[in-house]
Amino acid sequence: MYGAAAVLTLYALGDTLWYGVTEPGIALAFGVLITLGELSRWGVRTGPCALPAEREPAPLGAAGALAYALLGQIAGQPTTHGVPQVVAVVVAAALAGAVPHVAAGHGPALDHVVRRVLTVAFAAVCFQPLYNSGLWGEWVGHGPYHALFLALLLVLTALCDAVLAAAMARARTGYPYGPLLRDELRALLGIGSAVCATGAVMALGVAVAGLWALPVFCVPLLLTQLSFRRYAAVRTTYRQTITSLARATEIAGYTPQGHARRVALLSRAVGRELGLSEPDLTVLEYAALMHDIGQLSLVDPVQGGATASLPPAEQRRIALLGGAVVRQTGVPAEVAVVVERQADPYREQPLSARIVRAVNAYDDLSGESGGGLGGPLSALEQLRLGTGRDYQPEVVESLARVLSRGGLTPSPPG
Repeated sequence: MYGAAAVLTLYALGDTLWYGVTEPGIALAFGVLITLGELSRWGVRTGPCALPAEREPAPLGAAGALAYALLGQIAGQPTTHGVPQVVAVVVAAALAGAVPHVAAGHGPALDHVVRRVLTVAFAAVCFQPLYNSGLWGEWVGHGPYHALFLALLLVLTALCDAVLAAAMARARTGYPYGPLLRDELRALLGIGSAVCATGAVMALGVAVAGLWALPVFCVPLLLTQLSFRRYAAVRTTYRQTITSLARATEIAGYTPQGHARRVALLSRAVGRELGLSEPDLTVLEYAALMHDIGQLSLVDPVQGGATASLPPAEQRRIALLGGAVVRQTGVPAEVAVVVERQADPYREQPLSARIVRAVNAYDDLSGESGGGLGGPLSALEQLRLGTGRDYQPEVVESLARVLSRGGLTPSPPG
C-alpha cells in the first residue's frame, strides 16, 4: 500500500506539472482548506489503541479532500479537473500543512498520509471520470439522486478507508485482522461519519453557492473536532488518575516498580491478540492496572509482590478486597468484576480476568517480581504446566505469541 500510494502520488504530481493546473483558483481554495485542516491537526494517539475520535487527526483536511474529489460543479458551472489533479492538490496541501508539525517534532503518521492518498484517489476515480464524460449526468442527473449517489459513494469510500486502516494495523502489529476491522468500522460512527457528511455537504454547497460555501460548512466540523478534543482530554485525565491510583501499591512497597504498567500493556496486547473489541480492551487495561490494589489490605507485603505464589484462598481474598476498593473509585463495574475474579479457576472467569491472571503470573515469575529466577522461558513453561486449572491454554499461547513478536525479555521496571 505504501508503494501504491507513492506511485500514485508521483504520477499525479507529474501529470499535473506537465499539463498544468486546471481551474487554479478552485484548486487553490481547496488546497488552502486542506492545509488549514492539517495545521489544526490535534496531537493525540493514532495507533490501534486510539479512541475512534482519535483515528482521524485532521478531520477538516480529510473532509476538504473528499469534497474536492467529489466536486462536479461550482456555482452551477461544471468543473473539469481530473483524478491526477485531485491527488496532487491533496498531497501538496497535506505536505504544506505538515511542515510546522514536522518542525516541532510530531509530524503526521505515515499510515495516515497513505490512507488519505488512497481513499481520496478511490473517491475521485469513482466520480470524476463519470462526471467529466457526461455519464454521471445521463445516469444520475443533478437532482436528489445526485445527493443520494454521493452519499453512497462516501459510504464506499469510508469502508475503503476502514479496510486500509485495519490492513496497515495488521501489518504493523500482527494482531488479528477481524477485530481491527471491526474497531475501524465502529469508528466510522464517530468522527468518520462527520468527515464524510461534511465532505458531501461541501461538494453540494459549492456546486450551488460557489467557494463561499467552504467556510460556512467548515464550522460544524470544527465544533465536532473541538468536542472530540475535549472528550479525549477528559479520557486522558481519567486514565492518568487510574494509573496514579494503581501506583499506590508500588509507592507503599507492596509491588515492584512498573509492575502494574507492564501487566496492563501486556494484557492489552494479549487481549488484542485474542480479538477483544476496543471497549473490552479498555476495561481489561484498567483492571490490569488496578489488579494488585487489594494488597494494600495486607499487614506485611508479599515478598516481591508476587501473589502468584500465594495459596489460592489468599489470592482470592486479596482479589475480593481489590474489587471492593475499585468499586469505590467510580470506574465501570466491569473493571471491578475482573479484579475480583482474577484468582478464580479460569473456567469460572470472564476472558479479561483470565488474561490478567496469566499476565500477572508471567510478570511475577519472569521479572523483578519473581526475583529473576528462570527467566521468561521458564515462566511460560510454568504457565503451561498450570493450564489444567489456573490458566487458560489459549491465553497462555497468545501471551507466548505476543512475547515472541516483542522478544522474551521483560520490560524494565518504571
